[in-house]
Amino acid sequence: MAATETLAPATTAYRWRWVALAVILAGSAMELLDATVTNIAGPTMRADLGGSAGLLQWLGAAYLLAMTAGLLTSGRLGDIIGRRRMFLIGAGGFTIGSLLVATAGTPETVIAARVVQGLCGAAMVPQGFGLIKEMFPPTESQTALAAFGPVMGLAAAGGPVLAGWLVDADILGTGWRMIFLINLPIGVAAVAAAVRFLPASRAPHPLRLDLVGAVLAAAAGLLLIFPLVQGREHGWPAWAFAMMAGSALLFVLFGWYETRTERAGGDPLVIPSLFRKRAFTGGLLVGVLLFASMSGFMLVFNVFLQVDAGYSPSAAGLAMLPYPIGVIAGMGALPSLRRFGRAVLHAGVLVNALGIVGVIATVAAAGSAVSGWRLIPALLVGGVGAALLMGPYLDFVLAGVEPAETGSASGTITAVQQLGGALGLALVGTVFFDAQGSLTPALWLAAGLVLAAFPAGYFLPEHTADKRRPS
Repeated sequence: MAATETLAPATTAYRWRWVALAVILAGSAMELLDATVTNIAGPTMRADLGGSAGLLQWLGAAYLLAMTAGLLTSGRLGDIIGRRRMFLIGAGGFTIGSLLVATAGTPETVIAARVVQGLCGAAMVPQGFGLIKEMFPPTESQTALAAFGPVMGLAAAGGPVLAGWLVDADILGTGWRMIFLINLPIGVAAVAAAVRFLPASRAPHPLRLDLVGAVLAAAAGLLLIFPLVQGREHGWPAWAFAMMAGSALLFVLFGWYETRTERAGGDPLVIPSLFRKRAFTGGLLVGVLLFASMSGFMLVFNVFLQVDAGYSPSAAGLAMLPYPIGVIAGMGALPSLRRFGRAVLHAGVLVNALGIVGVIATVAAAGSAVSGWRLIPALLVGGVGAALLMGPYLDFVLAGVEPAETGSASGTITAVQQLGGALGLALVGTVFFDAQGSLTPALWLAAGLVLAAFPAGYFLPEHTADKRRPS
């Protein structure tokens, strides 16, 4: 996502600001829930729709790739045409996309509908932060932003449990489709409330769109993920490697085009000078590795629980509950740990990897008869580690860039996190399915990915207070 106009804090409070905040939170929670529910519902969806094992990867990867592409331009579009309008487009489109998923009858149509959801989620979610800055005075803005933590934590913890329960409840014979049908009343209510309570908002001097840069970046991501998922099913033909090579070339072309755009006086998606900052390049790498590991782990572990261990969807959702509880606990501990600086990030890497290794050891000892109770310690540890890594990570990245670069840096990091998630679904999922559903090789890869973030973390400043130091 590109740099967007820096907003001045509101000088007077917007009358309906707290109601508007509830609308923004509802939209964000709806998007987060649907980003992860296919990890639980995927096996049931495949049994109903047919398709290969690759469908389980594409249910998440298509969404995340579309989210990546949408995030590249959605913030800037909000500045240009208005943040309320973009929120309405996103919320309305996300609701329609949910209906399309719920009524899909083939693997191809459900994947296409997930793309619609991802694009519209990317249009909706970023607008909330700009709206909050304009609606709330400085004395209240931090309180408003802090509300995202518990709401998103509740959505992350409750999403898998709710998804599993809805699949097993088979309400009115809908099965897995109810997971997406429940978005319809929520989405309609969010759109109606947004029309009534969100203020008209746009930047006074918005930056221009960089559509060519957005297309280059999105195409490069697709050329990387597609062959990683489909190549295995076709015996790794030459075209798979050609596409991956083409992805690398497109990323290089994207960098060249962004530099050329800036020199010509245009507004690039990513400020080229960022790539000369150690904190930014290190942050990109850490983000890709972390989210690749987490997304890959969540996919293969849930498939293992349902396909190999015989868990029902609701039992699988409950078995995963210790992980988000660990994340919430880790986030709660972060304020008292911030004085340790970058060491917290490195501790998070090691603790998260320890949790994954703990799952490997537990499954190796118990086999496919493993109980959810035996998995609790390892999943709690993994969740705490993820929180220690995720929580302060963006602050460290932004501590190493200039004030004028923070918008571009934070937006790009957010988009790259989604790309990392898609990459993890492709890489870890491919190893899992290539090993005939053996969990151990895939989880070792997930542990290796997060451990690779340990040396990458040294590119980040030692403390978030070390701002603007020379690169």
